[in-house]
Amino acid sequence: MTSEITLFVNPTAGRGRGAHAAQPAASALRDAGFSVRTVLGEDAGDALRRAREAVAAGTGALIAVGGDGLASLALQAVAGTSTPLGVVAVGTGNDFARALGLPIRDPAAAGALAGRALKEGRHRDIDLGRVGERWFGTVLASGFDSRVNDRGNRMRLVGGRFKYDLAILAELAAFAPVPYRIRLDGGEAREIEATLIAVGNGTTYGGGMRICADAEMDDGLFDVTVVGECSRTTLLKVFPRVYKGTHLSHPAVTTHRVASIELAAAGVTAYADGEPLGALPLTATCVPGAVRVLAG
Repeated sequence: MTSEITLFVNPTAGRGRGAHAAQPAASALRDAGFSVRTVLGEDAGDALRRAREAVAAGTGALIAVGGDGLASLALQAVAGTSTPLGVVAVGTGNDFARALGLPIRDPAAAGALAGRALKEGRHRDIDLGRVGERWFGTVLASGFDSRVNDRGNRMRLVGGRFKYDLAILAELAAFAPVPYRIRLDGGEAREIEATLIAVGNGTTYGGGMRICADAEMDDGLFDVTVVGECSRTTLLKVFPRVYKGTHLSHPAVTTHRVASIELAAAGVTAYADGEPLGALPLTATCVPGAVRVLAG
């Protein structure tokens, strides 16, 4: 393994925490004996190109310093390769790092953990979801939750969990069930009315909302949570339970464990890792052991 590793930095993550986090993370990695090179980009496309160049050149690891958006971008560079991914989580949601049990908003600790894992050869091979050429690590959201995500991403004056709570309340005003067509593991297509369908490789989205609370990141399967047709009143009762994962026992909620899922619905945009993925229809496939992560 080369002693040179790459810091992949989003300076705007978490209202500027990304820029401040790079230095203590780099210091911890240098203290562990590594040479650190920093990669920035003029935009997401340029950043991804530079990250892929670093991976192709044989960097010892790609360390993403930012939030879930940058971690997702980093996945596009390392998925399907032997290059390990480290995460210094300093964004708003940090759901990918949370699912892996990594330090949150503690860049020195996260950098030190990545350095130790590299020196000791400790890593964890985890699954990823794939839609076309796009990889995702946490949850694919569609329906009410993707609309909440869209609204939450437009909110600039508040952050974290409170932002998504406000977005939920705002979206309730226009709430209506969605007619879906779904197919699980290539089986028979079914027409259902649902409030949302979430496809989980990881457990959480929106900064700790345990929508797919039982998901495992190394079992080769998605956990799919379907919140069926329900009233605004029922949704208001069910949705707060998502923070503890107790919503899964509600009669309006059904779950499935599958290797692939096809989703179709008119006028619905899917999000994955908190980032816009595109309009339905789509097919998501769980790819076992798709990425090597540096974990404790």
